[in-house]
Amino acid sequence: MSFIPHGKHLIAGTWVASPDTFQSTPIDGSAHTFGIGTADMVNTACDAAEEAFWSYGYSSRKNRAAFLNTIADEIEARADAITQIGTEETGLPEARLQGERGRTVGQIRLFASHILAGDYLDRRHDPALPDRAPLPRPDLKMVQRPIGPVAVFGASNFPLAFSTAGGDTASALAAGCPVVVKGHPAHPGTGEIIAEAIHAAIKACDLHPGVFSFIQSNSNDVGGALVQHPHIKAVGFTGSLRGGRALFDLCAARAEPIPCFTELGSVNPVFLLPQALAKRGTAIAQGWAGSLTIGAGQFCTNPGILVMIDGPDTDAFVAAAKTALSGMAAQAMLTDGIAAALRDGRSAIAGAESVSTVVDVASDGRTAAPSVFETDATTFLADPALQHEVFGPLGLIVRVKDANQMAEVARSLEGQLTCTLHLEDGDIALGRTLMPILERKAGRVLANGFPTGVEVADAMVHGGPYPASTNFGATSVGTMAIRRFLRPVCYQDIPDALLPQDL
Repeated sequence: MSFIPHGKHLIAGTWVASPDTFQSTPIDGSAHTFGIGTADMVNTACDAAEEAFWSYGYSSRKNRAAFLNTIADEIEARADAITQIGTEETGLPEARLQGERGRTVGQIRLFASHILAGDYLDRRHDPALPDRAPLPRPDLKMVQRPIGPVAVFGASNFPLAFSTAGGDTASALAAGCPVVVKGHPAHPGTGEIIAEAIHAAIKACDLHPGVFSFIQSNSNDVGGALVQHPHIKAVGFTGSLRGGRALFDLCAARAEPIPCFTELGSVNPVFLLPQALAKRGTAIAQGWAGSLTIGAGQFCTNPGILVMIDGPDTDAFVAAAKTALSGMAAQAMLTDGIAAALRDGRSAIAGAESVSTVVDVASDGRTAAPSVFETDATTFLADPALQHEVFGPLGLIVRVKDANQMAEVARSLEGQLTCTLHLEDGDIALGRTLMPILERKAGRVLANGFPTGVEVADAMVHGGPYPASTNFGATSVGTMAIRRFLRPVCYQDIPDALLPQDL
């Protein structure tokens, strides 16, 4: 099935063209023309979302679950066309796009099941105590309620799972919140075909057309207008620290400040403890090399920093990692801009004082090959720039003198999405020292694994202290993501006939 984008925006149930356009930049196939959204389109979409909320926000969980499952069905019905346009635009392999589509559909269906179960509502009831002394207690009931229209920004590195119908959109729709998506210009055709699937589901379920709108743009103007629109009550964003922080500041500066749930940068440090290094060093080096380079390193959980106590076992680890990485070919990057940023970041680290090169394979254009550098803890602690994320297949090995310096490096870290320990039974004492530090630094702490690969499940946390995200109490993956778009409401002595149906 072939798909040729029409380049229009979906605004409150209507596909709308715009006079100003931009060209897609596919790595394969023909470029296509897409409209650039306007402030008027944002206003129309947000007004329609607010109008839709009066019905959709008060709809039954059964109806919303049916809508979510219909979206999943419509995406699956376009499977081949999604893979075709996705691979053309991003250069990601077909197998990766097919797997990501499965993940996207799976998390949509998971949210359908989640809201049907109803546990997320956190229903509470304190019955009236009219005879309590010295004062009676009223009847109190509490339930989580949807907050209103939500703005979602598509991500560059996951054209499906974190974009038009990704986790932010799925969790907001599950909560009862209409969504306005600002598509990512790196994969506008992929965004368009997913928007078509959601549009078809809206019509099949006979919902208000304002439940979902999709606006394309290759500039910041649409995004700025969207987060500042008074009907928008929250923002979901996955992307760069600079872009996410700009949106966060706009949300905070509004006359009515709103929450901005962003998933930003992370270097996802790995701490390799001595007994694990001695026993499994070569295997861990090979696993780290694979995790570092999967998807050309374009994962927000890419393990970019590895910390070890210096010694012969560390030398053997570095040699094994070099062997594993040296034979890897260059891979396509998602955009020319991401590839250029990687080259700049690589040059900055390679040129830093007391940093040496382990492996650095030449690459140019829109491709990237692995790069690994190493330094000592003193240098790392003295240069905060070495902590900055370089998006792509780049790693930095930090050699520490002893366990105390390893803990010092851990304490110096900024907020992270993940921190990882590799340890054996003989490392437990050091692990106990590090764990209180790491759990303060990250939303997810792993043992004897690698952070790439984020399970969509009830217990998953994909977020962390700033700058990993702008809200450390939230996750963008897993069923707890729905909490971002809910708020508790208490009902005091309200007659049952006036209560929400979920109570």
